[in-house]
Amino acid sequence: MVIQEIPLNQIRRPLPRQNDPEKVKALMESIAAIGQKEPIDVLEVDGQYYGFSGCHRYEACQRLGKETIIARVRKAPKSVLKMHLA
Repeated sequence: MVIQEIPLNQIRRPLPRQNDPEKVKALMESIAAIGQKEPIDVLEVDGQYYGFSGCHRYEACQRLGKETIIARVRKAPKSVLKMHLA
């Protein structure tokens, strides 16, 4: 597992999620003031990134106009991706 900055537009989020607007707003304020402190988790499958957690941090960074996000990247085979999608 590696921590790195990944362009937001390269992360696929295959599962729809309803975020709490107040939590996103609080994270936006925090990230704007002190930066992103906790990375999101992504799977890297065949060079493509998939995000399943960190939805509020992802949206906060998007809404702040950030181009990248700090992520904990775990390389995985397609079989692991399929388990996340099941």
